[in-house]
Amino acid sequence: MAIRKVEHPILKFMERTKMSRQFMEKAKEVMPGGVTANIKYFAPYPIVMKKGNGAYVTDVDGNEYIDYLLSYGALMLGHGHKEITEAVKDQLDQDGTCLFGTPHQLEYEMGKKLQEHYPSLELLRYTNSGTEATLLSLRLAAAYTGKHKIAKFEGHYHGGYDQVLLSVNPPVQEAGPSEKPNAVIESRGVDPNQLDNTIILPFNDFEACENILKENQNDIGALVLEPVQGGFIPAEQEFMDGIGKLTKELGIVLIFDEVKTGYRLGLGGAQEIYNITPDLTTLGKVIGGGYPIGVVGGKREIMMVSAPSVASDVFDSSQSKKSSAKDVLFHSGTYNGHPTILAAGLATIKVLERESEKVFDVTNILKSRLEKLFKSKGIPMKAVGIGSIFSVVLTNKDKIRNYRDLQETDLVTRKEMDIYLLNEGIYTKPLNRYSVSTAHSLKEVELTVAAYERVLTKMFGGSRF
Repeated sequence: MAIRKVEHPILKFMERTKMSRQFMEKAKEVMPGGVTANIKYFAPYPIVMKKGNGAYVTDVDGNEYIDYLLSYGALMLGHGHKEITEAVKDQLDQDGTCLFGTPHQLEYEMGKKLQEHYPSLELLRYTNSGTEATLLSLRLAAAYTGKHKIAKFEGHYHGGYDQVLLSVNPPVQEAGPSEKPNAVIESRGVDPNQLDNTIILPFNDFEACENILKENQNDIGALVLEPVQGGFIPAEQEFMDGIGKLTKELGIVLIFDEVKTGYRLGLGGAQEIYNITPDLTTLGKVIGGGYPIGVVGGKREIMMVSAPSVASDVFDSSQSKKSSAKDVLFHSGTYNGHPTILAAGLATIKVLERESEKVFDVTNILKSRLEKLFKSKGIPMKAVGIGSIFSVVLTNKDKIRNYRDLQETDLVTRKEMDIYLLNEGIYTKPLNRYSVSTAHSLKEVELTVAAYERVLTKMFGGSRF
């Protein structure tokens, strides 16, 4: 093992972020734990940001950071991009309002643009978040197949609602055998009946998945997965090919959750890379340009289950004798297809059509430089990921294939390293993945590698394995 030097990065962190600490104490008077989303919290307290510009954010204490969190990957153009700002202003000026509550032109324009890059979206619906998108996709699958159980993968996250809030980050000692994982509830308040309704699968293990899916084929209506787990652990091509064929054979709707990977692996997302056409796709994050959005799209025959012209709607008081509300899948939302958000999203995609390759190039350079640095220090590390997302994984393993492989890496040291890096002006939530934007350049790569050099020297000195 490398010889560790003793230092207390938390003490320096608390000294640098006194205003954040004071703010969080006040925030507890208003919000449980001081936050309005659990994901925003980390110990000893989260950093409170004041402004963002390009690849940088500045906290309430005046500390500047290179931002690799980017709102969990949503800001692929960085903070305050001029073309997004102008698109939002133009929409408000031209339309005279931010919201119609009726159909409008941008719903069509955005839909056609998405279909250019995701041909699998034969028809689509807008939602207000990725969570809402996956929720709708499961309802569509259940309505289409008549089967209400779902299959999801251990370690995959699809939103904060009961049916999918299982086995996202389970204790390995509770997770059961790797070839047939237990369903583990991940939150208080989740209906325990979901333990029977959600079947857990092992990622990148096709033989085990085949056994489980065939055993439950009469009950499972949908299989939902992140083609790249957590945005950075990619599925193997052979595995994806097998899952695609098997779900079709068993009459199970295959859902690609591309909320994280949409546009971040390439303009056509994971389905373009794997050359697989899912039955349904969910998108979010990047396509909102920093505004809340989700999209569900896929095969026409599945999506048409939600068409209000097919039967009466839940809000239709003139129920006909031929149909009733239960004959059509209900989907609604006051802010679905929000004009301002679609203007921002269209502007984002148009920039990415010009500049996305630069983001991938910068990401690959950063990954390569970091791996070279760690190797020079004798510290085992892999920069795991494809496209514009990756994670720094401290491991001697040849490959990280799934959730359990990740649990066997040195997460304790990685978390400590992230605190050191916060003190050096490199921002991501501890243990989180890195996302890169069009605003990141070789300058930020150099600054990041230099910060890592200082941190590794503080933690390990000149020692080698």
